[in-house]
Amino acid sequence: MNNPEENNSFEIVEFLVPPEAAGDRLDKYIGKTKEIDLTRSRAQKLFDNGQITIDGKLAERKQILKGGEKLVFKIPPLEKSSVEPENIPLEIIFEDEYLLVINKPAGMVTHPATGHYNGTLVNGLMFYTNNLSRAGGAERAGIVHRLDKNTSGLILVAKDDKTQLYLQKELQERSIKRTYHALICGHVKEEIGEIDLPIGRSLSDRKKMAVTNRHSRTAITTYKLLERYRLYDYLEVNLQTGRTHQIRVHFSHLGHPVFGDPDYGGRLKWHRGIFSADKQFVAKALEMLPRQALHAKSLEFKHPISGEVVLVESDLPEDFNNLLEFVKAEE
Repeated sequence: MNNPEENNSFEIVEFLVPPEAAGDRLDKYIGKTKEIDLTRSRAQKLFDNGQITIDGKLAERKQILKGGEKLVFKIPPLEKSSVEPENIPLEIIFEDEYLLVINKPAGMVTHPATGHYNGTLVNGLMFYTNNLSRAGGAERAGIVHRLDKNTSGLILVAKDDKTQLYLQKELQERSIKRTYHALICGHVKEEIGEIDLPIGRSLSDRKKMAVTNRHSRTAITTYKLLERYRLYDYLEVNLQTGRTHQIRVHFSHLGHPVFGDPDYGGRLKWHRGIFSADKQFVAKALEMLPRQALHAKSLEFKHPISGEVVLVESDLPEDFNNLLEFVKAEE
C-alpha cells in the first residue's frame, strides 16, 4: 500500500514487498516496481543518505528480498535548478502534453557543464516551458538522452516524471530505435554489419572513450551502407546501446573514423595516408564541415500514454548536406 505523507518537507512512501519478489536484489526490485517512481540515480542517493529502510533497518542495495518486508522511503524535495532560462530558438519537431522532440543544431551543448553554463539546450528548454520532468535531476530538464556538442539531430525530452521514467526504461531495454547518418573515412568491408565491442574510458586520455575490456560496458552498433564515394562511405547507423561517443569510437577503432571528427582521427590523422593529389579536395571538404559528420536522423518509440508507435524524422543540416553534394560531385 502506498501512503505518501509530508514530514518536514520529506515525502514518506511505504509499502510491503510482495511474495513474488522473493529472491530479487533490493535495488533491482526498486527499479522495476510500480509502487514508487525513482530514477536509478535518485534511488542511489536515497541509499547513500540512509533514506531507505527495510523492516526498520537501513537498507542495503544488494540485499536479497524474502517477500513481506516493509519498505519505507524518505524522499527529500527535488532540488531547484540553478540553470538560468535563456531565450534560445529551438527547432521542435514533435510536441504534445507529455513530451517533446528537439532537433539540436551542431555546436550546442546538451547540458550545462564546466565551461558551458550558458547557451545549452537545457537553458533553452527552461525558457520555453515550465513543464519539464525533474526525475533525472533539476539540471537535466527532462532530457532522456544526450548528443555530443558537435553532433546534430533529435533529442527526446519528457515533460513529467512518469514519462521520463518510462522513456528511460524503454531506452535501457533497447526499445527506442535511434537512427543516425554518418560519413566515415574509407570503406566498410560489409554493406550491412554489426559492431559488438565493449567501450570504456580511455586509459591514455580520460576525456575520451575507447574500445577496451577494462572497466567497460557492452556496446553494439549496427550499420547499412547508403552510398559509396571514392574516399568515404555514407552510412545509416543504429544504436543498440547508448555509450558515450559510441558511434565515433566504434568506427575509429575499425580504422574508419567519422569524417571531420577531431577527437577520434577523422580530420588530419586518417587523411595523412591518402594520395597527395587529394590534399586540396580534402582540405576543402574539412573546411565545409569543421565537425564530425554525424546526425541523429530519426527516433521511433512507443508513446508512453497511447502506446502508439511514434516516428520522428529530421532533415540533414545544411553543412552536412553540402558536404555530401561536394564529395558526390567529385566522383
